[in-house]
Amino acid sequence: MKTTIQLEELGLFLFGIFLFSQLHFAWWWFLVLILTPDFSMMGYLIGNKVGAGCYNFFHHRGVAVLVYVAGLYFSNESIQLIGIILFAHASMDRMLGYGLKYETGFKFTHLGEIGKNQKQ
Repeated sequence: MKTTIQLEELGLFLFGIFLFSQLHFAWWWFLVLILTPDFSMMGYLIGNKVGAGCYNFFHHRGVAVLVYVAGLYFSNESIQLIGIILFAHASMDRMLGYGLKYETGFKFTHLGEIGKNQKQ
């Protein structure tokens, strides 16, 4: 099942790259911005509950799609770019096994515990 999820997330990541290619931004913007949603981990400096809330908000594909659609509605490519980056980053993270966080700590995700040896 893990391989199936990874392949699905790879497809969604590639879809994010396709959406980015439809915008009028240089490709280096994608490379510079793709890791920016991880700044949301700074919430963990306050505590697990705040950290999980911040992280999950910026890694939720529903939020990403809403931002992207808002960019389409307002014909604003910068807003579309934010939505695409959020979407592609969330897919990349899930492809690598990093899921949405539980409030019990950073390593506890909806895809399982990070760093725990698990059978495929």
